Amino acid sequence: MGEHDKPSSSGRSRARNVFIKALCVVGGALLVRQLTKPTTDHARIVADALAGEKFSSEQASRDPMNYFNLRMVICPATVMADGSRVLYFEQAFWRTPEKPYRQRFYVVKPCPKEMKCDVEVDSYAVRDVEEYRNFCERPKGQRPQAEEVERDIAKHLTTVYLSRCERGKRCLYEGSTPPGGFPNSWNGATHCTSDLTIYKNGETHCWDRAYDDEGNQVWGVKDGPYEFKPATTSSSNGSFLPLDFSSISLNKKLGDKSFVADGP
Repeated sequence: MGEHDKPSSSGRSRARNVFIKALCVVGGALLVRQLTKPTTDHARIVADALAGEKFSSEQASRDPMNYFNLRMVICPATVMADGSRVLYFEQAFWRTPEKPYRQRFYVVKPCPKEMKCDVEVDSYAVRDVEEYRNFCERPKGQRPQAEEVERDIAKHLTTVYLSRCERGKRCLYEGSTPPGGFPNSWNGATHCTSDLTIYKNGETHCWDRAYDDEGNQVWGVKDGPYEFKPATTSSSNGSFLPLDFSSISLNKKLGDKSFVADGP
């Protein structure tokens, strides 16, 4: 009886060894697949989505008492040694794009690993705004070069932390400044906040606000973000605007501090 058991035990041992080896092979393959799985370059996606010429024409047409027809243009300026993407940003009234009232550098990079977000967008002042005026419209040979751009990134202003939008939503990425915002002293403010949403259709919604020590909003629109849509023929020539978009609505908006030349 015992002699007949030996082949059976040996067979079971071989089968077990084959099974273990198969598990090792499959496990190793899965590990390699996981390690070599391409990661999403969230910073590149955000930088590409922000770039371009966009207008708030439609929103200004719907609500001219609270929103201006503004032009926002963003374009790549350089890529830093650590891979961070530097974008140049400027904003102007649509009638006078050659005279921007706000100029910034945006540094776009992955969020720190310890934070629950995908992309960090840092806003910086431009050291010499005249040198960069209409930067995006110029031929590349007539723009400040990469080393100059890095040198001209001046004071840090704000940071917005973006996360990829949940599946099924219209947006690509959305986020805001951290609780408490960042220091700001314009018009009696002590701190400012920013919300940023990037949509799949190319829209960018921005909502900048500032508050005093008592929590009163001292500048920025109150009813919702500015809605910038990619340039079209009608948006760039202002045809969305009603004929009576005049100094009456302009003065109203200036009185409400909804327009800020030196915001985030």
